[in-house]
Amino acid sequence: MGAFLDKPKTEKHSAHGEGNGLRYGLSSMQGWRVEMEDAHTAVVGLPHGLTDWSFFAVYDGHAGSRVANYCSGHLLEHILSGGADFSSGPSSVEGVKDGIRSGFLNIDEYMRSFTDLRQGLDRSGSTAVCVLLSPTHLYFINCGDSRAVLSRDGKVGFSTQDHKPCNPREKERIQNAGGSVMIQRVNGSLAVSRALGDYDYKCVDGKGPTEQLVSPEPEVCVLERAAEGDEFVVLACDGIWDVMSNEELCEFVRSRLLVCDDLEKVCNSVVDTCLHKGSRDNMSVVLVCLPGAPKISDEAVKKEEELDKYLETRVEELLVNCGETGVPDLVSVLRSIATENIPNLPPGGGLASKRSVIEAVYNKLNPHREEEGACAGGEEESEEGGGSTAAHLLEALRQFRLHHRGQCRAVLEESLAAYHLRGESTAEGAGERRRTSDDGNDGQEQPASPPSPPSPPPSPATAELEASQDAPAPAPAPEFDPSSD
Repeated sequence: MGAFLDKPKTEKHSAHGEGNGLRYGLSSMQGWRVEMEDAHTAVVGLPHGLTDWSFFAVYDGHAGSRVANYCSGHLLEHILSGGADFSSGPSSVEGVKDGIRSGFLNIDEYMRSFTDLRQGLDRSGSTAVCVLLSPTHLYFINCGDSRAVLSRDGKVGFSTQDHKPCNPREKERIQNAGGSVMIQRVNGSLAVSRALGDYDYKCVDGKGPTEQLVSPEPEVCVLERAAEGDEFVVLACDGIWDVMSNEELCEFVRSRLLVCDDLEKVCNSVVDTCLHKGSRDNMSVVLVCLPGAPKISDEAVKKEEELDKYLETRVEELLVNCGETGVPDLVSVLRSIATENIPNLPPGGGLASKRSVIEAVYNKLNPHREEEGACAGGEEESEEGGGSTAAHLLEALRQFRLHHRGQCRAVLEESLAAYHLRGESTAEGAGERRRTSDDGNDGQEQPASPPSPPSPPPSPATAELEASQDAPAPAPAPEFDPSSD
């Protein structure tokens, strides 16, 4: 699948902390990508006497994680050691901005000396989006297409602007450096116009560091803090923004803060929801709650509980009332519920944010799962001679695949048919149908099938039932190809 996995890696890295009147949470997930290239920074109380300052950042790496990981540990150090005046007060704002800009240029030049980057063995780069909080100001720092959003007075109060090659200002710089913008990318390749690293795009003779095809210069915007109006800041990579707008994410986060004060859980919910909305990228989010952040509401908690109960009831009804059509799969259940007008779904998240609730009750009530669990010590188990533990079922499926190499689809379809017809057919009849299929007879009962997995695939229990029956060994077949199963 190229740069993507066969299924997403959903394990998360989460953390939280507090200080300086702030609370923060963060979460990151590799998702569908073959490598996790995101990184982050969260520091409450800065060195050099800036104990009442804080710094948060998200780095979205590309072509590798080297640059993102180094920046996560050292960008703040380069910003603070540039000699700028970081004392609080309006008179120092420009000095802080200069220090931030110098820090980015310095770390970019410093990393260029790394052997692997200098020799082209590592061609990685990284965006960076940060917020530096003083007691009086918010410094929003952006280099690339990750994004920061401030929620103020119940709406989006500020957002950084993505640095894309098609932006007129960015495109002009790229063309002045002898490059071009094709398919919305620098020279038809890189999708961001500003980043740290990416030294293949920073070697135009006669041009300074901020005049190259890709610039390491950040854009810095400063806002005075509003003690009562400022609610929270969200920093996130484009894996989040690909599927949520600024308004949607702020609305979703605000709705979660009304029912949960665990910021790790809120961030995990953001990442899960974006995965279910279709994000295919690495996903990282940092949530910084300011003193004016929403507090838990009893009314919101009650509505949330009512919503969860309603969804549980609907899933139960769909499974119980399935009739002769058979038990619907999870996707069918989700599609059915999605057509309904469901009140009080989380704004910005919608039904995708409740998929975990639906999955939990579906797995609990799925009749096939109940049947597998109930067979322990029962008649069906005594006939088949098998246990009902997950380990036993998985081993049965593995053995099934080993004994039917190259013919998985045909045998699985036949096994599924035999399982459903068990009450009407004898075991000998089922064995005869399988022998017909194994002999290569392309009859009406088992038509030829392309080498793709059946939809939906049979459960491990089906494999166990058919694999344990006495049947002649199948004819020799080509080696089993996992990609065709």
